[in-house]
Amino acid sequence: MTDTTEKSPPSSWHLSDIRELAHLLTLALPAAVQLTEAVHQAVLSGMGLKGRDEGKTAGITGLVYKGVHGAANTLGSGINHLLSRLPATPPPHQIPETPKRAALIATLNGVLGDKLVEHHNALATPMTLRYQGQLLDWQAMPKDLPREGRVLLMIHGLCMNDLQWQTEHQGKPVNHGEQVAAALGYLPLYLRYNSGLPIAQNGQQLALLLEQLLAHWPGDLKEITIMGYSMGGLVARSACHHASEAGLSWPARLANLIFLGTPHHGAPLEHAGHWLEQLLPVTPYSMPFVKLARIRSQGIRDLRHGKVIDASRNNREFTIRRDPRQPLPLPSGVACFAIAGTTSAKRTLLAERLIGDGLVPLRSALGLHRERAHQLDFPPEHTLIVYRTTHMALLGSPEVGAQLLDWLDDAR
Repeated sequence: MTDTTEKSPPSSWHLSDIRELAHLLTLALPAAVQLTEAVHQAVLSGMGLKGRDEGKTAGITGLVYKGVHGAANTLGSGINHLLSRLPATPPPHQIPETPKRAALIATLNGVLGDKLVEHHNALATPMTLRYQGQLLDWQAMPKDLPREGRVLLMIHGLCMNDLQWQTEHQGKPVNHGEQVAAALGYLPLYLRYNSGLPIAQNGQQLALLLEQLLAHWPGDLKEITIMGYSMGGLVARSACHHASEAGLSWPARLANLIFLGTPHHGAPLEHAGHWLEQLLPVTPYSMPFVKLARIRSQGIRDLRHGKVIDASRNNREFTIRRDPRQPLPLPSGVACFAIAGTTSAKRTLLAERLIGDGLVPLRSALGLHRERAHQLDFPPEHTLIVYRTTHMALLGSPEVGAQLLDWLDDAR
C-alpha cells in the first residue's frame, strides 16, 4: 500500500538560528510585561490611583505584576538553560545557505538589525563583498579575476540580500546586473549588509571595504560602477561622502552611479512611522506604546528623509519649511543616473508627491527638492521614469534593463 501522507517541507531555520531567535525572545518577554504594566498603571492613574514609580503599579496589583515579572525572568532563564543543553551547532554564518533562509535573515536584519548588533546576536549580518555567490576572501582572491578589472557593484535595499537581485518577469529570469555585465564586459560583485544599521554607518563600512578591494585586486582595478537599489543607493552616496572625507583612493576609479528607485529625500512609509511615534504620547494610555513604535531599526528611521550622513549632525526636528539634513550633492566627476517608477499611467502632481512606485515618490527618486541646497542635479538625459510599475517590479522591468545597457554603453 502506497503511503499518500504528504511530507511537510523542511524548515528554513536551522537549530543555530532558532537558538539566536530564542535569545531575542528572552529579551522581549520582560519588555512585554513592562509594557502591559505601564498601560495598566496609565488606566489606574486616570482613576486617581498612584503607582510606585512611573509605569509601575502599587498595592496588590503591583505584587501581581512583580510575580509576572519574576515568572517571565524565570521562563527566560529556563529557555537559556535549555539552549545550553542542546548539542553544539555551527554559527549561523557557517550554515549552508538557501535563498529562503537568506531572505528571512535579511528581513530580520532590516527590522531589528541594530538591536541584533547591540546584543551580539549571531544572526546580525556582517557587511561582505560577494562574487559568484561566495564571500570575497582577501587572503584567497579568486583566480579568474581579470588583472585590469571593470567592476559592477550591486547594492540591495532594505530587508533584502544580494540573492534578490535575481527575479522574474513574465516567467523569465532577470538580473539587471548580470545582463549588463555580460553585455558590456563588467565583473559583477554584490554587497551584502545589515540594512537595519544606520545608513551612514553602512556607508562608512562600504567606503573602507572598497578601499580594501582596491588594495587586494590582483592587478589594476580600472573602473568601478555602482548600482544601488532603494536604500542601496543611499548607502552608495554615503560611502562616496565618507571616502572623500577620509581621502581614500577608490573614488578616483568610480565612473558611474546608478540609483534604482532610491528614496533620496525620504519615503512616506517611514514618515507614517515617525508621526505615529509622535502621536502616541498624546494620551497617557497610549504613551507606553511609544517604546513599541521605537522598535523599528535605525536603518528604517533613516529612510524618513533619506539621511546619509552621521545622525549626530542631523539631530534637529524636521519642519514643514525646512529639511534638517546636511546637504550632500552628487559626487563630482561621476556620471550619475536615476530611475524612478510610478504606478500611474502618466506624470501628475499626485503621482509625483504621493503615489510614486508604491513606496518611493517620483520626486524623491529623481532627487527633486523644494530647497535648492538639497536638489540633486541629475541631467535630464540621465533620468528614466517607468510607468505602471511598482517598487519591486523595477528589478525585473525590461525597460529598466534596456536603459541600463544604453547608458553604460554610451559611458564606456
